Amino acid sequence: MSRARGKKSARKNGEDRNGNGLSEKKCSRRGTGVRIAPSLLAADFTDLQSCVRPLPALSVSWLHLDIMDGHFVPNISFGPGVVHQVRALDESLYFDTHLMVEDPRRYIKDFVDAGSQNITFHVEAAGEDSLNLLRYIRRQKCHAGISIKPKTPVSAIEELLPAADLVLVMTVEPGFGGQSLIPSTLNKVRELCLLRDRLNLDYMIQVDGGIDPRTAPLAVAAGADILVAGTAVFGQRRLRSNIRELRKSINGIA
Repeated sequence: MSRARGKKSARKNGEDRNGNGLSEKKCSRRGTGVRIAPSLLAADFTDLQSCVRPLPALSVSWLHLDIMDGHFVPNISFGPGVVHQVRALDESLYFDTHLMVEDPRRYIKDFVDAGSQNITFHVEAAGEDSLNLLRYIRRQKCHAGISIKPKTPVSAIEELLPAADLVLVMTVEPGFGGQSLIPSTLNKVRELCLLRDRLNLDYMIQVDGGIDPRTAPLAVAAGADILVAGTAVFGQRRLRSNIRELRKSINGIA
């Protein structure tokens, strides 16, 4: 299968019913064209309905799902059952699942069945199986992403980029919320932008960790297409005003 045909098929199969998936790659990559992907991990799990259902009305089409196994990272989050329950709250959101687990292949099918439309795993966990795993995810009619920790260089995934729909740059050490963004990680965002242009690819670049109205402009200026934000969105149950402040902070950045 040619690269072009594979990309077209992956996009079609990964869109949500409103077309809010990775098929919108040709939109602006700066300012108001940047997506905000709220991290469910920071939501109030005693009242997920009030956290999730308002998002589409606030023009938020993505929901980021952090899956932690207590091995690859020292924390534990939630599994496919919770994802399935959240999907029942809203069928229009694009479910962006980030596997921070030691054996990502083991969990992929379960999360696809639960409603995930993009699954990102760590090259540090998959190692030499990473390319096969990207292809396996696509065979599940799901978009495929690859992620790197702050200390992992872009060179570790350069050969994988043609097979990826999304590249996630961790801007903090994965496993815990509330950390401050590591400024040097934005150099990897810049490098990925240059590689995307040089190799004529169209993966999206996502950043996760320490994103708030102060750091979001730095990430967008570096070239990030998708901002994962937890506390900056769900903190103090000020969903509407938090999202407004995030958008305001990146508006007009070129």
